[in-house]
Amino acid sequence: MTRKAWMPALAATAAMGLAACSAGTDSDGSGSAASDSDVVRHSLDPFPSTYTARESGTTLIRGGTVLDGIGGEIENGDVLIENGRISAVGTGLEAPDGATVIDATGRYVTPGVVDIHSHLGAYPSPSVSAHSDGNEATQPVTAEVWVEHSVWPQDPGFEAALAGGVTTLHILPGSANLFGGRGVTLRNISARTVQEMKFPDAPYTLKMACGENPSRVYGNRGQSPATDMGNMAGYRAAWIRASDYRDSWHDYWEAAENGEDATAPTRDLELETLMGVLDGEILIQMHCYRADQMAQVIDMSEEFGYQVTTFHHAVEAYKIPDLLAENGACAAVWADWGGFKMEAYDAIRENLALTHANGACAMIHSDSDMGIQRLNQEVAKALGDGRRAGLEISDGEAWAWLSSNPAQALGIADETGSLQTGLRADVVLWSGNPYSTYTRADQVWIDGALSFDRRDEDQQPVRDFMLGQPGEGEQ
Repeated sequence: MTRKAWMPALAATAAMGLAACSAGTDSDGSGSAASDSDVVRHSLDPFPSTYTARESGTTLIRGGTVLDGIGGEIENGDVLIENGRISAVGTGLEAPDGATVIDATGRYVTPGVVDIHSHLGAYPSPSVSAHSDGNEATQPVTAEVWVEHSVWPQDPGFEAALAGGVTTLHILPGSANLFGGRGVTLRNISARTVQEMKFPDAPYTLKMACGENPSRVYGNRGQSPATDMGNMAGYRAAWIRASDYRDSWHDYWEAAENGEDATAPTRDLELETLMGVLDGEILIQMHCYRADQMAQVIDMSEEFGYQVTTFHHAVEAYKIPDLLAENGACAAVWADWGGFKMEAYDAIRENLALTHANGACAMIHSDSDMGIQRLNQEVAKALGDGRRAGLEISDGEAWAWLSSNPAQALGIADETGSLQTGLRADVVLWSGNPYSTYTRADQVWIDGALSFDRRDEDQQPVRDFMLGQPGEGEQ
């Protein structure tokens, strides 16, 4: 989660947008190196996170089976939480003075679930046309829009996801467009504004889509793209514009910092997002189903010098795990969705397990307000299918599919996604083995603060929208 050199420090004035001044000169008119404040800059994060973790006490979860999210399994294991962070993981840990001690005997402890593909808030419940706010389907390239400006924090789906152990979720715009807009990573907390939910310093992402969705949407309107070749031409034309835009800003900054009389380029929000990708600041999350399409997109990324972080849906990832691994691209998939359209026809239930077993970064995702409530069961299905195919994958390995791997693909693995000392204490205590359909999340901690307790209604948050509604607060 580092900033590139072309971005300024996020001072208060910079966060407002552009700080416009011309490059400085000496009194005799000769050029001199301009101070940074004399150079026009733009902020990568004009709407920064205002998230504040709730106060966390000291908690020792003792005697459970611990799946640490990075492949480890500890029988009769303990997890110690202090000051909102994981303080220790092991066996026989001593409880500090004043600690709350929870007996986890017979139960399982895991990192919180990270869903890399959600539309909660942008397509909230109840699902009505007024709430359908996730697709700016007005032109094929809408990289200028940000899904956070559509997220409704009152969506009751956030609470339902919390009851399923989801502590962090990545909200994406829909897949109507070649470039759908920026995604945002959220903490699953109750809040009045989306900025209060934003994961601090998490990189922005850009949603792209290949295949049938953009060609169907725009082809049915008699405009380009109407085919896969139209899709590819549309991407490349946008990247060419973005490359020129990036070069114009870099040339301007170099000249201005050298004291030359330079004029800043005109700001363009669409190209600014694409420039962020080219400069390595914004992560590509790419909707793609078929192996051949993913291979072509990788070729295009090499042409323009950017990285595809994750292919989403990727029902044919099992055909190209070596290509994904070689190019550092992950696959975020369903357990068993397929066949619902032609590009999803060659889906197999072993996709996730095979992709993982052959060396690629793989993970589960929901893309569903219902599926997000039981991602542990989705992983259980994928794990079972893999084992029936003869793949030896441990319970501990598989938990990475819904914690550390999505955290890695979102650029936040140094903060969450595993039970390691120093990371945020995003922890779930399950009633039993989380791969059982009978298991439920008993308690969920976010940054060490107890955020959900299945047996305590006072620890079951309810959005304002649900107050007074039938079934209020039921989990």
